[in-house]
Amino acid sequence: MTFDELGLSPETLQAIKDLGFESPTPIQEKVIPILLEAGNDVVGLAQTGTGKTAAFGLPIVERVSAEKKYPQALILCPTRELCLQIAEDIRDFLKYKKNLKVLPVYGGASIDNQIRELKRGVQIIVATPGRMLDIIHRGATAVDKIDILVLDEADEMLNMGFKDELDGILQDSPATKQTLLFSATMPKEVATIAKNYMTDPTEITVGKRNAGAENVRHVFYTVHSKDRYLALKRILDYNPNIYGIVFCRTREETKLVADHLIQDGYNADALHGDLSQSQRDYVMSRYRTRVLQILVATDVAARGIDVDDVTHVINYNLPDDPEVYTHRSGRTGRAGKSGIAIIIASMKEKNRIRDIERFINKKIELEKVPDGYNICEKQLFHLIDRMEKVEIDEEQINPYMEAVMRKLEWLDKEDLIKHFVSLEFNRFLNYYRDAADINSDDRDRDSRKRDREDRPARGEGDRAPRDRDRDRSASRQPEKGYARFFINVGKKDGIRPAEILKLVNEATDDRDIRIGVIDLMGTYSFFEATESSAEKILGSFNDIDYNGREVHVELAGEGNHLEGEEKGEYRPKRERWSEGGGRRDGGFRGGNDYGGDRRSRGGDRGGDRRSHGGDWGRDRRR
Repeated sequence: MTFDELGLSPETLQAIKDLGFESPTPIQEKVIPILLEAGNDVVGLAQTGTGKTAAFGLPIVERVSAEKKYPQALILCPTRELCLQIAEDIRDFLKYKKNLKVLPVYGGASIDNQIRELKRGVQIIVATPGRMLDIIHRGATAVDKIDILVLDEADEMLNMGFKDELDGILQDSPATKQTLLFSATMPKEVATIAKNYMTDPTEITVGKRNAGAENVRHVFYTVHSKDRYLALKRILDYNPNIYGIVFCRTREETKLVADHLIQDGYNADALHGDLSQSQRDYVMSRYRTRVLQILVATDVAARGIDVDDVTHVINYNLPDDPEVYTHRSGRTGRAGKSGIAIIIASMKEKNRIRDIERFINKKIELEKVPDGYNICEKQLFHLIDRMEKVEIDEEQINPYMEAVMRKLEWLDKEDLIKHFVSLEFNRFLNYYRDAADINSDDRDRDSRKRDREDRPARGEGDRAPRDRDRDRSASRQPEKGYARFFINVGKKDGIRPAEILKLVNEATDDRDIRIGVIDLMGTYSFFEATESSAEKILGSFNDIDYNGREVHVELAGEGNHLEGEEKGEYRPKRERWSEGGGRRDGGFRGGNDYGGDRRSRGGDRGGDRRSHGGDWGRDRRR
């Protein structure tokens, strides 16, 4: 099928041609005809990168009228970055249509300027839910005349706690509108939105439900927790052309991993919630233009990233929710390209990998962390390929060639090649000489000895692993400036991170409280919030219930009797894991987990770093 067959106007077809679109994607083939005819509501289940923006954007520019100076189409999306991206795409579609305006509306920009633009007349609004509801409440614009409402990445909006805002906007919109809901996954919250606000929607699924893109390959490596960073470096070295995203659980870990990659010569930077908007824009600008090749990010910070050419997504830590893994892996394999989603896992996480496999309906393949020989071979041929393909500026180089030839005339062809290769390649040979095997599923005597050294101290060995993990979760040190709380609802209650966030917001009547890491357990959970809000949180959970269960919150690790999974009560012991300087399962312990191969490198990271970073640093700073 071609775009000509979909019934689009000549102006829109010309705009598509200018953009280089050749044929519609599966989601576009199915959605565009329904929207052009103002037909049924639509629930579209598809990953990012499948062409959803054009699927709803092209019919919208066909249906809105320049003669009407009020909003006729509203597109809601989770983040500022995605809001701006969608607005820019729609402007491209409007290239040959006159007097039609699209306005992005989002937090972090002047609301007064946005209101002024709306009053001048706008046909299409692209907005984040919070800012849109604020503008509606100020009476700056109404949505009671819109013909089309699009909820893009609905699962992400709900995960970010926007349910109340979505309810408020949807309730103000006309019942006669056509509603389109796009989502990568279909959790019950998204299904509830569809049930409450849509009329007999047509469900369109591209691929399998909850599955990632079909052209993404999923692999995992198993290593000891303290070898995560070492495994990450080997993965990066084995893929010299990588253009990827590394996902970490916390802001602090994101900063730490990015800092060490930068120090080790990799062209990387961090994206996390502590960055200002201008800092975030700067990092993303460098990443989009490939000045950076590795972006280290938290899940929240990465929402709205819309880059088509990402080759690898690396899960430095597994997310708690399989749906989050689906969103992470959806950052690669976009726009018909292939991609790889990688998990760096510890042995105890294998069961969680099986859960993800069942959720995405795909096999996640176990692979060996590349050894030194394979990495050196890959880097060598990468170097040779670069040499073969380098452009030669004869005019610029010819004046120097006579002197160069005299300097090298004592070398024959074979020796010349050896000298050239060694000059560029010795750093990898030296770095990976005698490098150890760090795969934890193929353990030798030294690995088993290391395991024994990592076991709990005497007196803890008879505790079940689940009990030790539970105590460890209770006493995990929160990020600086945050306190860690226990809440007596967990996975068995059907709780989700977004619902814990909502419980805190409703109990405290304060949506400005910053929530950090959330760890979901069986019948209880832990969450982090700013220390300044601790007193307010502890004093607010009175007469709060969740699905008929009374909810209470306490500071984690204070020795209080808390509700456990088996015996009815659980007493956290902060002191059990407090020594040693950090999380045992996070890949860092007092800074000593970096450099697992340092003995084979000569021990001094600073000396080796200058040579090891040559190919990355020299190549990637261009």
